Amino acid sequence: MKRDITERLLAARKAGRPVALVTDLGTGLQTLVYEDAVHGGFGLEDDLLEEVRDRLRQDRSGLVGDPEDEEDGIQLFVQTHNPPLRLLVVGAVHIAQALAPLAALTGYAVTVIDPRGSFATESRFPGISLHDSWPDEALSALTIDNRTAVVTLTHDPKLDDPALLVALRSPAFYVGSLGSKRTHAKRLERLKEQGVTDAELARIHAPVGLDIGAVTPAEIALSVMAQITAVRRKAGAA
Repeated sequence: MKRDITERLLAARKAGRPVALVTDLGTGLQTLVYEDAVHGGFGLEDDLLEEVRDRLRQDRSGLVGDPEDEEDGIQLFVQTHNPPLRLLVVGAVHIAQALAPLAALTGYAVTVIDPRGSFATESRFPGISLHDSWPDEALSALTIDNRTAVVTLTHDPKLDDPALLVALRSPAFYVGSLGSKRTHAKRLERLKEQGVTDAELARIHAPVGLDIGAVTPAEIALSVMAQITAVRRKAGAA
């Protein structure tokens, strides 16, 4: 690997910037593919570039191209380098107690946010990062990116609504909120009054989670994690 490529790759990883290292197996040349730029020893046709970026978004390293193709005969190895997926949970409630370890098992770095000290405790969330600031302040400080999912679970508009205002105007790939259809309708009215657009409101997955008939906190957590996964993988996730 050339020094320039190595230095840029290390810099991207340090900055938490998604990047794919693409190696032409025929020539040994290497190129870095970012979400918005390309740098390196060779360029890529639009279709290959889109495939590499799709692999980057999906965390899928592997081979691209067909060496036996008569026209191109190119084979590339794509090695993705992404910052961790994150799940930011607003509300240290029973559902969060089930959701946090499940999300961690799925590969997410989980942070539970709740200014109520008696809820967000190490004994209730062993090994989970806890944040005791007000949700909107915490979400702003945590710098939401496009590898972040946000879920609000408190049922308290004083906590959930400010968090949603931040999340809906961020690059978060998923925003979900607990509550019945009736509760969500009232929530939408409140957020509209605060200037949230229809397009932003449409980003909210509510009632949160896939409709699997979930009743218990563990079942609801499972439905939420399934929906987050479906959205990330672009499967059906209504």
